[in-house]
Amino acid sequence: MTTGWMQERHEIAEACRVLAAPGLADGFLGHISRRISANTLLIRCRGPRERGLAFTEAGDVRLVDTDGAAAAPGELDGGYRPPNELPLHVEVLRARRDVDVVVHAHPPAVVAADLAGIALRSIIGAFDIPGARLAAGGIPVYPRGVLIRDAILGREMAAALGDRPVVVLRAHGLTSTGPSVPDAVLRAISIDTLAGLSLRIVAAGGTLVDLPEQDMAELPDLGASFNSATAWRHELARLSPTDPTGRA
Repeated sequence: MTTGWMQERHEIAEACRVLAAPGLADGFLGHISRRISANTLLIRCRGPRERGLAFTEAGDVRLVDTDGAAAAPGELDGGYRPPNELPLHVEVLRARRDVDVVVHAHPPAVVAADLAGIALRSIIGAFDIPGARLAAGGIPVYPRGVLIRDAILGREMAAALGDRPVVVLRAHGLTSTGPSVPDAVLRAISIDTLAGLSLRIVAAGGTLVDLPEQDMAELPDLGASFNSATAWRHELARLSPTDPTGRA
């Protein structure tokens, strides 16, 4: 592996661990990519020491081209290879110039809610303001429960995503996008939270009701420094082995 793009590799590795911490990417399934150029991307790859997303290291993140070949000498040395669903990332990045990061995960709550026929709607408000706004725009569903392992399927999924930030993949998981790693991961977390709440409400005999328009209009824009930066610091802190007092 080359020594270039080390800060970006570390950020993707941290983000994989953030996804795994609350169970959005339990086990070894899931991956995150970041656009580097028109024809190259950093992506969490499979390796001979695979231990799952919760244990991702910067060395697991490799620079490949859109065909899955090493984009620099040594990038796929040591038995590393891109995930089978590389086309999922490539086709979204090709279709969406506003997107630089693609997250793919398998949150059980998201899969269960969709298979139960529960559409993810804007039922929440101040509980999660970014999540409320995300849901208000609609969460599309790609209706095929397949591995996105070729360009045709990748383009199908990208078409289902359209201009939205997140798409649910039926019987599979979700794909989340963003201009940055924190944005894409935090959106996935919001959708997972919304799915979990929806399942609990329906299981308790309740009915999902959209937040009234007047309440949605009243929700303040807390700004990127709070919605992204502060939220991301919190997610990273959850990975720390120390408690808030600094004791190990």
